[in-house]
Amino acid sequence: MKVIVFAGGVGTRLWPLSRKNTPKQFEKIAGEYSTLQLAVQRLHPDFKAEDIYVSTGEKYKDIVFEQLSEIPRENFIFEPDVRDVGPAVATACAIVGKKAPNEPVAIVWSDHFVKKERRFREVLKFAEGISEKDPDLLVFIGQRARFANQNLGWLEFGEEVSQIRGTKVFAFKRLIYRPSLQDAQGFLESDKYAWNPGYFVTTPHFILKSFKKFAPNIWEGVMKIQKAHGTKNYEEVMKEEYPKLEKISFDNAVLEKLDPDSVRVIAADLGWSDVGAWEALKEALQINTSENVNRGKVLLTDSSDNLVFNYTDQLAVGIDLNGMIVINTDDVLLICAKDSVPKIKKLVESLSGTEHESLT
Repeated sequence: MKVIVFAGGVGTRLWPLSRKNTPKQFEKIAGEYSTLQLAVQRLHPDFKAEDIYVSTGEKYKDIVFEQLSEIPRENFIFEPDVRDVGPAVATACAIVGKKAPNEPVAIVWSDHFVKKERRFREVLKFAEGISEKDPDLLVFIGQRARFANQNLGWLEFGEEVSQIRGTKVFAFKRLIYRPSLQDAQGFLESDKYAWNPGYFVTTPHFILKSFKKFAPNIWEGVMKIQKAHGTKNYEEVMKEEYPKLEKISFDNAVLEKLDPDSVRVIAADLGWSDVGAWEALKEALQINTSENVNRGKVLLTDSSDNLVFNYTDQLAVGIDLNGMIVINTDDVLLICAKDSVPKIKKLVESLSGTEHESLT
């Protein structure tokens, strides 16, 4: 099986650490390695470097070459323009699957934490086996919910259809994106829902067949790129055709339109966390809610449930703080309540065209 690690996106909700030129997936957010490096490392030893591909923006070429020197250069797929996840998935699957369209491929993302790495690899292998038996299936890998999260997508699944070494495989019902708190609480209490990390295993054949059916204009452009791949004209064709592809999410282009009978779900506890926003990063790193999560020179007194990351040589001091996010970089100091994190994206967008645009 091949694995494609997607490393595009800007990561505005992790501003001011994550910026246009240095998005979150390339930053050492909470350790010695970037989340992109961690995404590749957790695939070893079950997946060899030559079976791992990376899809990202062309302008990040130097960064990914430096951070992932073990990955063969020919396994990097560089997008010359930002066209959202739909075209990115279609193009990557077309390139990876050119020689073996029915070989299973896993789609994973570069900005997550996964604590139970062995279990994660085991579940990927289980999904690979399902895909090998039926190349016309897509297998979602869900994370058993830990709380009523409103900021994630959820998977609803039906009856158990099989078991693989004690791990249950379910029929698929639907995707739910960012439910209300009341709905999320109901999902949490049910055993028929899981968080949707966006991980799945299928075949390039199935992905391209689905694009041909549901998004034929994207399929036509991607077929031109696939034909040129491996030839001297590849980069020229990529730069000409990719920017023409419709800018659309993969969910909207394909996933929401699939026949549920062609989809399966494995829901497991992977220790997975989306670290796309500061409050999510705190949840991933904390032992309990009241704990303060700090990095750098930080001193907190009579404070609880805060995340304070100080990337400067100054000492950051807090007194009587509760439920706050404090991010201190060399040129920006961000202070907000945890509940206000969703407003960060709008704030960053509002800086465009102002004297502070260089900080975005």
